[in-house]
Amino acid sequence: MAFDIEYFHPRVLEEIESWPVDVLADYARLLELLIEHGPSLRLPHSRAFGDGLFELRPSGRSGIGRAFYCFLVGKRITVLHAFIKKTPQTPDREMKLARTRLKEIKSG
Repeated sequence: MAFDIEYFHPRVLEEIESWPVDVLADYARLLELLIEHGPSLRLPHSRAFGDGLFELRPSGRSGIGRAFYCFLVGKRITVLHAFIKKTPQTPDREMKLARTRLKEIKSG
């Protein structure tokens, strides 16, 4: 039951590729789990935010990354937004951007 990964915009992938190497390595590992398990992937690897928005939770010694994503018809996963966390709580602006992109992608 493999899923396909796509990115909302090339800049999302560029942001992820700019992450510290240890966080990027954990992201790659979690992405493989997500491709294999899809919506069955749960905490501590993935967290649901409701309304079809999820976050992938990679981390490493040098930081914590977050990648918001959603599931689309046809076993597709779209990574909507990604950033390196600098505060214990996810900043509102990061969450709002992910939700805005989710609405945009769902409305066609």
